[in-house]
Amino acid sequence: MTDGEVCSPMMENNHQIEEKTVPISLARKILRWCRKNLLLVLTIAGVVLGVFLGFLLRLAQPSKDAIMLISFPGEILMRALKMLILPLIVSSLIVGLSALDAKSSGRMGIRTLVYYFATTFAAIIVGIILVLCIHPGDPVLKDNTIVGSKSSKLTSLDALLDLIRNIFPSNIVQACFQHEKTAYKNVTIPKKQIIYVPLEDANMTYNILNSTLSSLASITVSNQTFTTTALPENMTKIIVETMETVEVRYFPYGDGINVLGLITFCVGFAIILGQMGPEGQVMIKFFNILNDIVMKLVVLVMWYSPVGIMFLIAGKVLELEDPSEVGRRLGLYIITVITGLIIHAGVTLPLIYFVICRKNPLRLFQGVFQAWLTALATASSSATLPVTFRCLEENLGIDKRVTRFALPVGATINMDGTALYEAVAPIFIAQMNGIDLSFGQIVTISLTATCASIGAAAIPSAGLVTMLMVLTSVGLPVEDISIILAVDWFLDRIRTSVNVLGDSYGAGVIAHLSRFELAAMDHAHDYQIELNMVEKEPHDLDKITEDENRPIREENNVCSKH
Repeated sequence: MTDGEVCSPMMENNHQIEEKTVPISLARKILRWCRKNLLLVLTIAGVVLGVFLGFLLRLAQPSKDAIMLISFPGEILMRALKMLILPLIVSSLIVGLSALDAKSSGRMGIRTLVYYFATTFAAIIVGIILVLCIHPGDPVLKDNTIVGSKSSKLTSLDALLDLIRNIFPSNIVQACFQHEKTAYKNVTIPKKQIIYVPLEDANMTYNILNSTLSSLASITVSNQTFTTTALPENMTKIIVETMETVEVRYFPYGDGINVLGLITFCVGFAIILGQMGPEGQVMIKFFNILNDIVMKLVVLVMWYSPVGIMFLIAGKVLELEDPSEVGRRLGLYIITVITGLIIHAGVTLPLIYFVICRKNPLRLFQGVFQAWLTALATASSSATLPVTFRCLEENLGIDKRVTRFALPVGATINMDGTALYEAVAPIFIAQMNGIDLSFGQIVTISLTATCASIGAAAIPSAGLVTMLMVLTSVGLPVEDISIILAVDWFLDRIRTSVNVLGDSYGAGVIAHLSRFELAAMDHAHDYQIELNMVEKEPHDLDKITEDENRPIREENNVCSKH
């Protein structure tokens, strides 16, 4: 029997065995993938279970206390993530920028700002085009909706000046937990007024005159004098003091980290620290250790996140109004906003990433999917920041010197989803009131929405606060914002997830554009290490030569003794 005759049946049997084991190997691959991405699988399960649990518990009509208890594990997750924001931003910025020289830091900063402003403006254009084409605003909506009385005096100038004030905080310690924000208040101030009356009309006692004038609204007589030198003898001068109420600006401090101020301080601190050479290595090592500790804490919090996300979403579902009624009233508005966010996140951002980097944008989305889900659940870019760091650095291998600068800045000023939302909502309210906006007003909305999104805090529903400023800039009724409150919790989560995607794509683009500079710095660093080793070599060579010659000298000494 030849070898071929012997091998053929065995090969057929092996082929049959392989065919039978294909389903097993596929199952093993799926199981291996689930084990490798266990945290991602658990997070997806947490989102699905949260929605299911929320709608299931709605049937029992739980009380407010019960809803609060159901949401409590999610509140713990939010607090844990926010707890890590401050040390993470400070340590990551200093670690990342201290490894760069001033020239490289400047170039990276310019690229970052150009990318963020370009994508923000692109999102606004997409939103305006959609809301003008779909025209979701209907005057009937306002007739059937109870409108609240919410007003604001904030202007675009106030927002711009607040932004600049927070960039340069007066107290860096206070910036760790408070930020400055313009507000208005009514102040009552005294105002004196002099009244001259003929003497014959004033022939009454002072008490009668005082009671007569004081009966008028907000007027009290503070003094009355009769003069004979400066005035004719038949005239009387009466000094009347009125209390006038005026509205004035003031600058209180609100709760929340002043991220812009911390970024400004840490950028300057890190650049100077990197220029100090060996003297600054102790400080750099300290912040490296701090950053490593914080990232390990992030890992612990992330393993709790599936549980927190499940209860967070369940609590939000329980707080919903009647979903069918909300969908009937604001369905077209919801579709407009979500369509714009999908176009920006699914077309604009991936297209920019592909054109610049020539890489598959789906791979980046797959790498940051965990951060995207976290943003969807928490509705906070800042709370998602620790997760975004881990996804970009560990899953995608993006240089830490880029992520440590681009992500904190992006979480503060790059609000693509918020900018789109703040461009759509004012035009929707104008359509609902039957107001035709001019081209100049639409341009004003675009610019104001850009400034508002930059100044918006990276916290849940921050867009509603800045929305008042956009409405005021074009003279739209600010009280109509209450109409869209019913769906803001849902749209807030989607636009926050788009904000996080914009930061992630931005980090990828900036890393690609800065790759040659980073490689040159790595090469220079390696060359410096080799140079230091070469400088130490003569001393080491002399020591080695001395060690080799010592036995020879000892042997010669022994021979000479003999």
